[in-house]
Parts: sequence; C-alpha cells; structure tokens
Amino acid sequence: MANTSSAKILPLKKLMTLRELWRWEGRTVAFTNGVFDILHAGHVKVLEEAKAQADLLVVGINSDSSVRLLSKAPGRPINKWRDRAEVVASLASVDAVVGFAQETPERLMSRLRPDVQVKGGDYRPADLPEAKHAGKVVIVPLKKGCSTTDLIKRLQGKR
Repeated sequence: MANTSSAKILPLKKLMTLRELWRWEGRTVAFTNGVFDILHAGHVKVLEEAKAQADLLVVGINSDSSVRLLSKAPGRPINKWRDRAEVVASLASVDAVVGFAQETPERLMSRLRPDVQVKGGDYRPADLPEAKHAGKVVIVPLKKGCSTTDLIKRLQGKR
C-alpha cells in the first residue's frame, strides 16, 4: 500500500479495485469506522486491534454532514473530514481510509464485504445493522477514560 498518509485516502472506486486485488491475492481485510474527530488512545487501541484481525485495515470515516446527523454534540465535528482522514491515515496500523456520508457504514460495507468488522466496546453486534456484510464482528473493549466527548468537556472546563 501507499507510504504517505494522503495516498492512503481513497475514493470508493479505487478502494473497490484494490479490494478485488486483495481478494485475488488471498489477503484478508478488516474494517472499522467512526468519526475520529480528536484522535485519542482509545481510537489507537481499536485501530491496532482491528489491524491484528486481518492482513489489511480499511477505516471508514464519517463525512462532516453525517457527523451532524449522528447528533454527537453541537459544533461537531471539530475537525473537517480531510483533516480527520489525514490523521487516521498517518497511523501505521491503517492501510486505507475512505469516507462515507450516511449515518452508518452499511452501504459502504455492502460493497467492501470485509472479512472482519471491528468496533469499540460501546457497541454490540446487535447494534450494527451493517454487520451482516462482514465475515465476523469483533468488539474491542473500550480504553477507560478515553472519549472525544469527555475530552471536549474537559477542555471546556465542564468536567
């Protein structure tokens, strides 16, 4: 895969071409997704554990408009999509980053068909309608004290 973080940020069409190549090569793909607004150790833990599940890790990142649909909090996202994508793509555990504009990555996963979907411990497989498009689902326990929402509250002096 690409060496620079910008080169890891892919349009869906290119990602799908690579997915076919990886399938042909017999390489497994893990997928996780999120907002990744302010990257913290909890995110890094999930990404590293996701990478450990397969040969390659693809990360779906919510578009700015889909973050607002999620009602995370007023004023979110803090960072624009391209900035969030570049930060996530810069991590060694991440092989590719792709954006999606829906509330869930179901449409993206129906095309990608990853071998493994990985989510943080604030989810259960039953909460993931997109899970039917993955070979299996792995839930990673949350890292205590790591939450973007809590971090923002601490910065604002609310905690």
